[in-house]
Amino acid sequence: MMKQPIIFILLFVFGSAYLLAQDEDRALFLADSLGVDASVIQEYMAFQKYSDSLESTFDYIYDEADLNNGIAKISIPEGYKFLEKNGAQTVLSDIWGNPVDKTVVGLLLKIDESAVEITYGIEITYSEEGYIEDDDAEDIDYDELLDEMKNDALDANPERKRLGYPEIELIGWASEPFYDASSKKLHWAKELLFEGEETNTLNYNIRVLGRKGYMNLNVIGDIEVLEDVKENLNPILNSVTFNEGYKYSEFDPDLDDVAAYGIGGLIAGKVLAKAGFFAVLLKLWKFIALGAIALFAAFKKRLFGSKELANVVSKDTDKENSEV
Repeated sequence: MMKQPIIFILLFVFGSAYLLAQDEDRALFLADSLGVDASVIQEYMAFQKYSDSLESTFDYIYDEADLNNGIAKISIPEGYKFLEKNGAQTVLSDIWGNPVDKTVVGLLLKIDESAVEITYGIEITYSEEGYIEDDDAEDIDYDELLDEMKNDALDANPERKRLGYPEIELIGWASEPFYDASSKKLHWAKELLFEGEETNTLNYNIRVLGRKGYMNLNVIGDIEVLEDVKENLNPILNSVTFNEGYKYSEFDPDLDDVAAYGIGGLIAGKVLAKAGFFAVLLKLWKFIALGAIALFAAFKKRLFGSKELANVVSKDTDKENSEV
């Protein structure tokens, strides 16, 4: 089990104490109206206040932003909000408990969700591995590639276990790989099962190819968000583009390096082979975030037992906040 961030726990505990002193009447009224224990309402209201106070510290962007010092840009898709590098790292590492990743350039969240109450997030990183030749794209046997990836995942499990990470089973494609040769964008989704988890994990990857490397958009969420991601796939795909001087079409064989892998290797994760076995194992660290997401979901379920009840309290808390 991964340790949850201590800061979250401390803030939540102190927030609960504050509510017990300040909002007892409101909590008692809601508890009586809904037929639940008052402590249930108090805990959830504390959680809501923590979430709201945390959100106020972030500077979200809703239109456009540069990525990685201007080599690319993102036009924020409708229905989403964007955190630049520092804010994204705060969410991924300080709140969700992931190790620091220097390749992170941003994070997309749904516009009506917070860093601690999300269905999924889209982490954006940049990898400068060289120009990726795509002439193998039409010849890839994706069934054969999937079998190879399943075996790789099984082979890596003993070492993951030794290092304290959960074992992983690759269930199959959640969405078969697709490469758009005209836009130089590749996307695919894997369905994974992590040891000790009841719900399968979605690993939806989008690669935007450039002159010297690629932008990676990685969806963090459980398998239940797959349809939502598919419905928003086109806007997400179109959101990231390389700027002049860094486009795939501007590759110069006399100046630029060529990656040691093609489209198939990019999907299979062979990009990490040169970095060693340990790096291959840790490539999936992003999914630690799911532990935090699951924590919040389990917390709400424990308090209320139903989404409808949580919504009632949430709306009441929102109303209170708007009146302040």
